[in-house]
Amino acid sequence: MSRLLVCPPDFFGIEYEINPWMRLSNGVDHERAVRQWHQFVHVLEKDLGVILERMAPIAGLPDLVFTANAGIVVGHTAVVSRFRYSERQREEAYFEEWFRKHDYHVMTVDHELYFEGAGDLLGFPDCWFGGYRQRSDIRVFPILSERFHREIIPLELVDGRFYHLDTCFCPLSGGELLYFPAAFDPYGQTVIAERISDQLRCAVPEDEALRFACNAVCIGKHVVLPTGCPTTQDWLQQRSYATHPVQLDEFMKSGGSAKCLTLALD
Repeated sequence: MSRLLVCPPDFFGIEYEINPWMRLSNGVDHERAVRQWHQFVHVLEKDLGVILERMAPIAGLPDLVFTANAGIVVGHTAVVSRFRYSERQREEAYFEEWFRKHDYHVMTVDHELYFEGAGDLLGFPDCWFGGYRQRSDIRVFPILSERFHREIIPLELVDGRFYHLDTCFCPLSGGELLYFPAAFDPYGQTVIAERISDQLRCAVPEDEALRFACNAVCIGKHVVLPTGCPTTQDWLQQRSYATHPVQLDEFMKSGGSAKCLTLALD
């Protein structure tokens, strides 16, 4: 069974602006955000049988809810993130504390290197892809590649709206990929096309990419994704995936959706 780390949105809100989605003038409806989060975790737990580990929310850390940025977990090792922006750097200690309390071997990267966890490192069993330029540092990927004996292919993110790899790139359990090609430079687009065949790639249309269609959670043959992405849903259903659309527009105000709200622990 899949295990995911989540954090309740008790203190979620827009308190600063560190990506193009965040605007102090576009405040979060907190009650609505809480309802959306609980509906989302209900789908994961009750409908899909996912085991959820909940970390305690912390006042003053509104983005702690986006646990994908806690780091990455490989076996019993957790690599804790180093955030680029000072507004999120206080989260690092809480994520590290959670991993240590749950008996993970904790690995950190050099302080001069930025690495924003599963927001920027995704992949398939045979290789990983690492997003860089917007948040994470390309220099961290050779370190992680050597540590975990996995090939990591760097992908440059060139559109500020897609500031983390998980906003525009979603590997699926059957080897398929949801992605928004224009988020990558020409080299990145070429590498993706060389590694993943045409029939396995879904080039998500821009309007659905901006609804965070690629920021989805894949559990076996089930995909939990934001509402308002019919083309993406059709493509998935044609390939025998069951789709579970959820309303997460309050979290989109901060630049995140389904995948951002979870961290895979297995």
